[in-house]
Amino acid sequence: MDNSTYGLIKFLFPRLPSLTKTALSHSLWLSPTSSKWDLRTEMTVALLRSLMNGGPSPVGKTQAQTLNDPGAKGKVWTARVTIPVPEDESVRDATFTAIADLGDGNETYIKPALSAIDAEWTGFRPGAETEEPLPDISEQEKYKRLMNEPTKTSKTTVLYFHGGAYYLCGFGTHRLQVSKLAKACNGRAFNVGYRLAPQDAFPAQLLDALNSYLYLLYPPPGSLHEPVSASDIVFAGDSAGGNLSFALLQLLLQLHRTKPSSAKNPTVRYHGKTVEVPLPAGASANSGWFDITRSMPSLVSNAKYDYLPPADHDDALGRFPKDNVWPTTPPRGDLFCDLSMMCHPLVSPLAAKDWSNSPPLWIETGEELLTDEDLIVAVRAATQGVKVHFEQYEAMPHCFAMLLPTLATSKRCIDSWGTFCRKSTEGSVETSGTWIAAKTGLEREVDVTKVTKLTVDDAIKRMRDAQRRRYAGYEKEAKSMPNPSL
Repeated sequence: MDNSTYGLIKFLFPRLPSLTKTALSHSLWLSPTSSKWDLRTEMTVALLRSLMNGGPSPVGKTQAQTLNDPGAKGKVWTARVTIPVPEDESVRDATFTAIADLGDGNETYIKPALSAIDAEWTGFRPGAETEEPLPDISEQEKYKRLMNEPTKTSKTTVLYFHGGAYYLCGFGTHRLQVSKLAKACNGRAFNVGYRLAPQDAFPAQLLDALNSYLYLLYPPPGSLHEPVSASDIVFAGDSAGGNLSFALLQLLLQLHRTKPSSAKNPTVRYHGKTVEVPLPAGASANSGWFDITRSMPSLVSNAKYDYLPPADHDDALGRFPKDNVWPTTPPRGDLFCDLSMMCHPLVSPLAAKDWSNSPPLWIETGEELLTDEDLIVAVRAATQGVKVHFEQYEAMPHCFAMLLPTLATSKRCIDSWGTFCRKSTEGSVETSGTWIAAKTGLEREVDVTKVTKLTVDDAIKRMRDAQRRRYAGYEKEAKSMPNPSL
């Protein structure tokens, strides 16, 4: 028996009674989701719930497990690159100015340095067998073969940010998903390994995202790729990656709001040159985590359809066992950011009040814990004249298309996502809303401007209340520690 088989048995054995009960309940139509889910979905969600609700593991241990990368294999092309550190301070300065302009003046954070970033060019590899590894050739040759695949018929470049609550996951967990999206848009993807919390707090991830975008637009000498037009780039991400996609878009929108009136685009210094910072062709989020405070009503009302753990606004440091990365030194009250930053629109895009002049948006949600925040952002943007392609999948859990890839609705979701990315670069996106039924896949049109009655002001009020409770929890647990500041 090899180690992987033993590990699987060790993992499943204590959960067998619960899983057996789940299977029987579903088969006898006693489960509240029997009419919506097939047995595989029921068992998958039950297994994920048992894993996530079985008590938190040390942050560093869990993070390391999700960063384990077996390497690319199967129908995936990748070419690994490292995005160099710009020698100019302009990118940092522009980001910090936008943070200040969009804040209320009470936020505190440490200003991180720019960092080199690992990234992967990713594409579909149709001729490969399921377990076939990449050929033993240079990264440059891999990139050439990726670009020469006959399935790549579009100029679309997806700038992808993976999910994982900002402290988990990487290339190994998301490579296949990114490849599927590249296939669905008939283009390619650039998968970014941004810095993770808690070792690197906000705004390190936002700086990495902006640097990645500029790298596509203005590749330094020695890069594998030629300059990519902004009109061919679409931001994309799942969960926290959706947050980062929309936070990056909000950052760019703020740069455009504050540029000189005579300028077409704002500018920054990048690798010794003054360059323009245009808007991309579009931005997209699959189960976007737009509210870091986790305070919307769907956190409770949609619990039966999701595997994510419930929010607990009264805890802080004690949520995770102590290890070498958590609590941080000095301590702070949240893995991702200082507590004072939680309601900032570049941390929680749900709090953003202005989406006007944004390129088209694709927003997808299930019937999950994060649904309300996705609905509110969709409504806000659509009512401000932004072209929004919105989809909601009945009874589907968080990031279902990635976790349940054999479902017809999952395949539909990925195809829709890819089609949006391609159409954004073609300039042919129109506002639309669709509700997709579980099991049957039947669809009905919905008015994007009316998918929720909750407003941004309602959301911010809830977020502020959750933030206050987090402060109280932090102060209770950390009386001997500094105030919640980085």
